[in-house]
Amino acid sequence: MNFLAPEASTVDVEAALAELAEVGFARLGRALSDEGIATLAARADDLMLGRVVHEGLFFQHDAESGRYEDLQHGKGWVGPSIHYRKLEKLEKDPIFRAFLGNALFERITRALTEGAVTLYRAVLFNKAAQAGTALPWHQDGGSFWGLDRAPLVQIWTALDDAPAEAGCVEIVPKSHHGGLATPLGGVIPAEVTRAAEAEARSVLVPARAGEAMLIHNDVWHRSGTNTTGKPRRAVTVCYLRGETRCVRKRRAPRTFETIFEARQPMA
Repeated sequence: MNFLAPEASTVDVEAALAELAEVGFARLGRALSDEGIATLAARADDLMLGRVVHEGLFFQHDAESGRYEDLQHGKGWVGPSIHYRKLEKLEKDPIFRAFLGNALFERITRALTEGAVTLYRAVLFNKAAQAGTALPWHQDGGSFWGLDRAPLVQIWTALDDAPAEAGCVEIVPKSHHGGLATPLGGVIPAEVTRAAEAEARSVLVPARAGEAMLIHNDVWHRSGTNTTGKPRRAVTVCYLRGETRCVRKRRAPRTFETIFEARQPMA
């Protein structure tokens, strides 16, 4: 199916990438059609409720307290629930896999590389109504990711309205220019965010269902809990250059699925 809204074909990709480089994020506007929103949102619920099952999907359930520090790791699937915080490896589901290869995302990645484009991760982030986990300031990169080079681009798409009270994304503009706060990446130490006055510099980035944006992997961002009566679901896709390799040592290196093949040179 064609997931995209008509507006997606008019996105100024070059301008969006320039804004991403300067500010650390860039709105793309409406990307999903009404049918695309409904299809992906329904599939998200099917996966969380166990109506559709795929071997190898990764699940993490919310903490009852809503505190990030209280999340339980390694539990995986704990039964049908609309309170999973995230589902990873969405590429194992044929509907989400089709979405990952949509024409807008291909245009964006093609503006960055002529080579093959592979997938680092495709994640559903979910904040159930009147619930969810508060995600602290963090960066999406560092040695924890186990890559030999920086990711290519990260694209976030709302499946529901994400106003401030639903725990929308919050960003510290231009914070990516400082690189990684720690070599490991991930959660940024509190003393670092205090010294940088992150609270005073941050901006809320609410979104409507179907809207998409680019988020730099190094930009500082976070999100709160959902205090509304509706769910707040979004899909984040992170693409890599095809030559990117996994350098982790403790387990077997990962291989990355190709989403867009390399462009063939003109004869």
